[in-house]
Amino acid sequence: MLAYIQEFQERLINLSGIVTFFALWEILPRVGVIDGQFIPPLSVVLQTLWALAADGSIFLHIAASLQRTLIGLALAVGIGIPGGFLLGGVYPQLARQLRPLLRMLGQINGFSLFPIFILFFGIGEGAKVSIIFWSSIWPVLFTTIAGIKQIDPLFVKSAWSMGASRAVIFWKILLPGAAPVIFTGVRTGAAHAFLMLMAAEVIGASAGLGWLIHNSAINGVIPRLFAGVISIAVLGAAITYALHYLEDIVIDWKAAYKNEG
Repeated sequence: MLAYIQEFQERLINLSGIVTFFALWEILPRVGVIDGQFIPPLSVVLQTLWALAADGSIFLHIAASLQRTLIGLALAVGIGIPGGFLLGGVYPQLARQLRPLLRMLGQINGFSLFPIFILFFGIGEGAKVSIIFWSSIWPVLFTTIAGIKQIDPLFVKSAWSMGASRAVIFWKILLPGAAPVIFTGVRTGAAHAFLMLMAAEVIGASAGLGWLIHNSAINGVIPRLFAGVISIAVLGAAITYALHYLEDIVIDWKAAYKNEG
């Protein structure tokens, strides 16, 4: 019960901060503290967002951005998690040897590799998905390796001594033990994907929230620019909450622990 009360209080605190931010966004441009030409009041931005929703154009941009983000993130998860299990659990010596190289590659900003992606994939969807994939795979890979390494080796040795197969050890010990850390990496990868979304949609795109923001900035349509920013923020928050929800479903023992607390 105490845990639920504390969670409710935290949500109230978070909500109060959001309400205060939006209130200041509306009031400060109105009273002239902030130049409304560069930062229009929130109500003006919402009116623009409503107009974009009314003609259906915002949904086309959301669909384009969501497709690119989910494809890039899915590829990162599909490669990063198996790669992390192989390096962290099957070939730990190889993981130690590759660690400096992987860390170096993880520090390279995906946007700096955009010319290489364009060289291989052209200016179509392949290059955009590639930059999102590159930005997302490293947190997924690194957290999977870390999640495997944090599992007590005694559990694995005990399972071996009782005749458990590799498959049983994977499904009953390694995967459940590493799952919370892996989900953290997936959420971080999703955040990185949205950070690179605008950069990915600047070149060779005709739709997408990043394209909408870039096009609005070039043409000086500031309310539409902020409407795109709000849309990206809401979409990113929705995916983050969806991942939290999925984590609670998959990791049922974690939910049970919370209920007991």
